[in-house]
Amino acid sequence: MTYDSGLPAPHHVVIEERKSLTVSGVEDVERFDENSIVLSTSKGAMVVTGENLHIEKLSLDGGDLKVEGDIDAVTYEDDAVGGRGGFFSRLLR
Repeated sequence: MTYDSGLPAPHHVVIEERKSLTVSGVEDVERFDENSIVLSTSKGAMVVTGENLHIEKLSLDGGDLKVEGDIDAVTYEDDAVGGRGGFFSRLLR
């Protein structure tokens, strides 16, 4: 049975020992490498930074992501704030 209320998927973030990250409410993975992962969630764009990052599990149907590695930071980009010159423009310089 598929449940679709038209509402955004629930969004949860769990970090364990800065070595494992589990995220729900994932809509898309924009890009990733061993130092950063940029993804779209039901609560906005999320950027995970660290070292030796790799995606252990990804299920876009269920909206689940699991990342392993040395996690330094998890940040959100609010597209509504500032309107220009946001985090992504600085990240891509």
